Amino acid sequence: MAASPVPHAEILKVAGDILAKADITLDVVEYTDYVQPNLVTESGEVDANYFQHGPYLEDFNEKNNTHLVSVAAIHYEPFGLYPGKTKSLNDLADGAKIAVPNDATNEARALQLLAAQGIITLKEDAGLTATKNDVVDNPHNIELVEMEAAQLPRTLSDVDFAVINGNYAATAGFSASKDALAVEDATSEAAQTYTNLLVVEEGNENEPAIKALVAALT
Repeated sequence: MAASPVPHAEILKVAGDILAKADITLDVVEYTDYVQPNLVTESGEVDANYFQHGPYLEDFNEKNNTHLVSVAAIHYEPFGLYPGKTKSLNDLADGAKIAVPNDATNEARALQLLAAQGIITLKEDAGLTATKNDVVDNPHNIELVEMEAAQLPRTLSDVDFAVINGNYAATAGFSASKDALAVEDATSEAAQTYTNLLVVEEGNENEPAIKALVAALT
């Protein structure tokens, strides 16, 4: 199956040990992007993937005409706002650059985190579909730099701050609790929505090996 290296592949290693006792071998192929895992699942190259949340899955299916479905909700990873050239939000300067993911669902999540910190203000009804066009107040004239989520940790030396997905932050050696200047509230709409899922191609939900994997993960 396909998975992001951290923490997904690490979690799957534990599940693999459980499955081995039932004579089921779990082979994990690690991917560092958010596109290929879904494509290889759709093509049948792998049986399942584990890296994404529901809104991303829905958006991906719609844009790519794929037929992927969730079979289980596994865990939640908070987004964090990490320091780059500027080390404290107290030193936020006019015109500062903040890097955010460029895919629709994760960018909305990043914008909501920035709004929660008072850095920007979004339209009241923007919710988890927010885009840059929903910014109604930007008192520091922040420049939002959109880029592929996997690249965000590498940009910290070039921007003032970056909002980074939990798995990519962990892969880069960052801890949300220790290194982030701000993280999503555990009671926020995002926390309730963005649980990471175990995903298969539609029609494979009841395969015995998939059911065994769900049991091992949950």
